[in-house]
Amino acid sequence: MRTLGVLGGMSWTSTATYYRLLNEGVVARLGGLHSAQLLLHSVDFDPVAKAQHEGDWDATVAILARAAEGLARGGAEALLVATNTMHKVADELEQASGLPLLHIADATADAIVADGVSTVGLLATAFTMEQDFYVGRLRAKGLEVIVPDAPQRAEVHRIIYDELCLDVVLDASRDAYRDVMASLVERGAEAVILGCTEITLLVREHDSTVPLYDTTRIHADAGVDFLLG
Repeated sequence: MRTLGVLGGMSWTSTATYYRLLNEGVVARLGGLHSAQLLLHSVDFDPVAKAQHEGDWDATVAILARAAEGLARGGAEALLVATNTMHKVADELEQASGLPLLHIADATADAIVADGVSTVGLLATAFTMEQDFYVGRLRAKGLEVIVPDAPQRAEVHRIIYDELCLDVVLDASRDAYRDVMASLVERGAEAVILGCTEITLLVREHDSTVPLYDTTRIHADAGVDFLLG
C-alpha cells in the first residue's frame, strides 16, 4: 500500500468523513484488518477561513503549503486536499509539496461524464460557485454548470460556514437546500454536485429529484485508488 498525505481541517467535520471513507474503501477491497495508510495534517481552520473571506489567498497558501511540505517530508507519496474550496490554490500546494495532487474537481467531473450526464447544478461555498478555479475545470471536461442565483448562493454559503462547519444540522437549512436544488433542476440540471465537503451532513439522495454527486465520497474513492494502485 502506498502512503497518502491528507491535508484536512477545512473543516474538521468533513475531514472526519474523509478518514472514515478512506478506511472503509480500503477494507472493502482488502478485507480483514486492513486500514488506510495515511498521513493527516489537520490545520486550524479559523485563520484559513478568515483569509478566504478577506480575499487573502496568499495567506491561505502560506498556511497550507507549510502543512503540505510537512506531509511530503513525512513520507506521503501523493496529496489529497480534503476540501473543495481550497483547490483554488491546488497548483501552489502541488508545487510546494512536490507531490502529485488528486484533484477533487477532476475526479468529480470524470464520474459525471462516465454516467452520461452533461448539465449539472453546483452547490458549494460562494468561492467555489462564483470563481473559475472549479467551475472552469468542470467546463473543461465538457460539462455545462448551473449555479444558484445570488440570494441562493449567499444562503448556501452561510449555512456551510455558520452551521455545517460547526457540525450543526438544521431542518430549516435542509429545506432551503431542497428548494435550491429544485430550482437548479427547473433550470435544466440533470444532476447536482454537492461541491462542498460538508453538504452531505445535511442532504441525501432522497432530498433531490435528480442524482447527487457527493464530492467527498468521489474524492475519497480516488484516494483509495491511489493507495492500492
